[in-house]
Amino acid sequence: MSTLRSLIQCDFDGTVTEEDAAYFLLDQFAQGDWRRVLGDYEQHRISVREFSVRAFAMIKADKFTLLRALKDKVKVRPGFHELVDYCREKGLRFVIVSNGLAFYERAMLRYLGLASIEVYGAHASFRLKGMKVKYVGPDGKEPNDGFKETYTRWFLGQRYRVIYIGNGDSDIVPARHAHYVFATDELLAFFRENNLECQPFRTFFDVIRGLELI
Repeated sequence: MSTLRSLIQCDFDGTVTEEDAAYFLLDQFAQGDWRRVLGDYEQHRISVREFSVRAFAMIKADKFTLLRALKDKVKVRPGFHELVDYCREKGLRFVIVSNGLAFYERAMLRYLGLASIEVYGAHASFRLKGMKVKYVGPDGKEPNDGFKETYTRWFLGQRYRVIYIGNGDSDIVPARHAHYVFATDELLAFFRENNLECQPFRTFFDVIRGLELI
């Protein structure tokens, strides 16, 4: 596979991880009915950005408390270390772009010894009245919506060949802009229902095998 200016854009929650770290934190610490807000998002009544802003505002715990609760509770999908090593060996730029919060994503990667991975996620400010979440795009501005898509378009504008890895509804739009897609769960279901080309995966070993064939 040609490695010239190829980039892997990978989701985090439910893709790198086997379960959603954001949902875990909300279940543990949200002071309010955050799942009602989730229902509004799942019914497409609000954007993923509005969901994150409203749901995480229900968390009043500090950063240390959240990270302590999260440590060793959420596991990564098998083959993640091997995929990162593969990308390094082949000269593939590996980037995580996520609607989740960058502070816990970077912490989890540090726990795994992978602190050097590029991570683009929501910024979190910890306040007594509730967490404040803000999304900042590659241009330094706050996008109205489509945080992941904003980055995909930016990478494409830099003339990268984008290979997308994702699992959820919020991955559908950015994945459709990519040159090649590895999909699981809701993203895979959408691509299959719409007869769109993608490579299904269960572990990152499947992704490595697929990359060898591109």
